[in-house]
Amino acid sequence: MSHFYAMMSRMKYIERWALMRNSERENISEHSLEVAMLAHALALLGNCRLGKNYDAQRAAVIGIYHDANEIITGDMPTPVKYYSREMQDLFHSIEDQASRSLLQLLPEDLRKEYEAIFFPAQGEEELWRLVKAADKISALIKCVEEEKAGNREFESAKKSVEAAIRAMHVPEAELFLDEFLPSYQRNLDELSVGQ
Repeated sequence: MSHFYAMMSRMKYIERWALMRNSERENISEHSLEVAMLAHALALLGNCRLGKNYDAQRAAVIGIYHDANEIITGDMPTPVKYYSREMQDLFHSIEDQASRSLLQLLPEDLRKEYEAIFFPAQGEEELWRLVKAADKISALIKCVEEEKAGNREFESAKKSVEAAIRAMHVPEAELFLDEFLPSYQRNLDELSVGQ
């Protein structure tokens, strides 16, 4: 008997943005779906517009599982996680241990397949950077949505997340921010008529 997929289903119970007042709650299951879609989009932008050769489906799958270790660790608030270099290193180690614990729940014949999803393979650094950029874009979208709902709690986060995305120097992310992010400011009627 394997408990892996039952554990994965618990992503819906882990809430994000714990230190912030949210007008709409978000769990890591919802977030992971959005990251998967965004990572896929960034890979396609790279392939279609920048002459890259990304495996867009692999980017999406990595996005699905990118926060799975939070089933064990919970969603560590950004101010805590990035408090110091020592804290970042320690938490990265904890995340790795949590991922390895989850992988141990798989039957041995599937474990190697999932290791390649949970941990970067050599030569895939650029693909994983896209997933990281997608993760940050998802956070930026959350900030935009909260702002649209009249919640000023996310104003500073919005500025810092957008600056962090720009500082990554990922051309695919820049393309997404310039071409697709403005639509998140619009309401349903505006999106429906393509204004």
